[in-house]
Amino acid sequence: MPPKKKKDAIPVVELPPPEAESATPVESSAPTPRMISLVTGEPFGPRVRRVGEQAEEESSDDEPDSESDDESRFLKDELNSEVPAEFWHMQKLIKYMKAGNQTATTVALCLLKDYELSSRVIQRVIHEMGGLEILVNLLETREIKCQHGSLAVLLQISSSPEMRRHLIDLGIITPLIELLKHPARDIQVLTVETMANIALMRKARKQIRIRGGVPLILDIMDVPDSVVQRPAEELDENERELLAVAIGCAKVLNSLSSSPKIKEELRKHGAVFLIARFLKSRTTELIVPMMGAVQQCADLKVFRLAFERMEIIIDIVRHLENESPKLKEKDNRDAKLKEREEDDAKLKEKVKLKENCALAIYKCAVNKVTRDMVREAGGLDPLCKLVQDKDVYANKKLLAAVTGAIWKCAISPENVSRFNQNNLVAALVPLLGENEDKDVLTNVVGALAECCKNPTNREVLRANEGLPKLIKLLSVTYEPLLENIPLAIGECAQNEQCMDVINDQEHQLDGVRLVWSLLKHPSDSVKRNACFALVPCIRHAKNSPEMVRAFVGGLELVVSLLESEDTEVLSAVCATIAEIATDPENLGILTDHGVVKKLADLVHTEDEKLRANLTLAIAFCCEWGQNNYEFGRLNAVAPLVNYLMSTNKEVLKGVCIAFFHLSKEPSNCVTMHTCGVVKVYNELTKTRDLCFT
Repeated sequence: MPPKKKKDAIPVVELPPPEAESATPVESSAPTPRMISLVTGEPFGPRVRRVGEQAEEESSDDEPDSESDDESRFLKDELNSEVPAEFWHMQKLIKYMKAGNQTATTVALCLLKDYELSSRVIQRVIHEMGGLEILVNLLETREIKCQHGSLAVLLQISSSPEMRRHLIDLGIITPLIELLKHPARDIQVLTVETMANIALMRKARKQIRIRGGVPLILDIMDVPDSVVQRPAEELDENERELLAVAIGCAKVLNSLSSSPKIKEELRKHGAVFLIARFLKSRTTELIVPMMGAVQQCADLKVFRLAFERMEIIIDIVRHLENESPKLKEKDNRDAKLKEREEDDAKLKEKVKLKENCALAIYKCAVNKVTRDMVREAGGLDPLCKLVQDKDVYANKKLLAAVTGAIWKCAISPENVSRFNQNNLVAALVPLLGENEDKDVLTNVVGALAECCKNPTNREVLRANEGLPKLIKLLSVTYEPLLENIPLAIGECAQNEQCMDVINDQEHQLDGVRLVWSLLKHPSDSVKRNACFALVPCIRHAKNSPEMVRAFVGGLELVVSLLESEDTEVLSAVCATIAEIATDPENLGILTDHGVVKKLADLVHTEDEKLRANLTLAIAFCCEWGQNNYEFGRLNAVAPLVNYLMSTNKEVLKGVCIAFFHLSKEPSNCVTMHTCGVVKVYNELTKTRDLCFT
């Protein structure tokens, strides 16, 4: 690819002849023979210097792979067809960078910057000619012009994942960390900007951490509040340089914060205090990367609690409320091209800011305190406006972040009331399309499941044709989505009209059958939620006993789940069995499949939720044939006495109902009396509030 500024002749003649000793620290050639270029007399390719890393007590494989790591490790050969014109020009430039004095090296770097360094062809040429090694070595010189020129070139080259890998192998991290201590602020700015690109790689993040780069970054970004909290137009030249350093450091933190170990190191060095100060800035370029670091750090509980205490949640909501810049974009349609590009860049920054704010709320709103802070700070209305904005639909990352924040905020009933004022449920229904992004669907269905705990929203969802869309999504394979759909259907099933849609007589949707089929899913979470969804479906369906028996192998499948090792799945299955067993004929089928033996094997559990549902399942299964006697024979009665010591009212309610049904068998009465049930009952009536009776 030709350079931006085509020159008639490369000023080679003006450069002094190569000297015997290089002005830059270049390593000696490896002993292995290599192919020698006929033009330069130098071996092809860089002399790679592998970095020997210090031993660690723990592995750094505790963080997910970088996006860059997933790309191809080697570029395709783009130079096979013909040698580009830039090849010979750049070959001469790199030659003088290698063997020239300080002046020649500086001139070569200036000329090198005129090329399109983001081009893969140019990057390939620089790499094959050994230019990357020279650029890295120049960082270790004491000549500020060489350092500045090298950093300017490296900043552009490091935008490529392939070049980042080569630079890390050449040991660029150590000189970059040393340059953080440089007194010249323009060097610091270029250093942190380059480090932000390099730190997108997992190996680079590990090296920055073990070489002590994190404390240095936090130190140089600690600029005065008078610089951070004033508009950039009001700053003098010195203050603008300080602000540029802070912005570059914020970008580095954004890149580093994907590592769990670096998050812990940030916490130890008090990064939360810097975050709290910088989020009050009026400079968008600083807030965007800082908010990116916030939403990544919010993965850890300790950071979420710190954000609450430092009232960072309020700052997050404030930045989310900023007016959308799309109006400004429309006003500048007739402006000059350069102004348009600037406006587009600002638009992208503000969209990214909203995405990071929504992600931070999504991760922090698992705590009730955060949900209340978001509501009190007025953060629910902006979320509703964003999800109702048709322009947001095209940006799937922003849409997923906003719907995720709505989902987590909807866990609080007070927030649902505010969402209802914004007609949120009706706005979410159009997002239930089968071709919608899977993360957006997961969040939307999760939000509907929480909102439909309010009976009014069940009718709104049905009126807006949301139930058929929900049921059609049961055929997808994305596991997080399948976890949420049964929860939404289970809430809607408590409404009689909604239940008629879910269990339609024409069997066009056949929602109950599809939910029942999820009991075969390998995920315990999917099976658990499906079981809980079946309880209201069975309870409120018309002709419920016949519907249950119509599912071939359905009852056998339910009984087989009692062999699960997950206590939450067992609890959900027991709740389903308790509902099925209310019909005598279905109870007989359950008995034939060995439900009594499997229930009796679970009575020694210590899990309170399982105890509550298990006692109900035992109680209703007693009403068939010799089941009552079988529970006593299998020694399932005596362990239930311990349940009476529980402080959980649901457990006490279940065990009392179970004893009522078990006591219809004389032998069980003897066992209960021997175990002291009567005495415990007397104590319960005196000291406990048995409001469930």
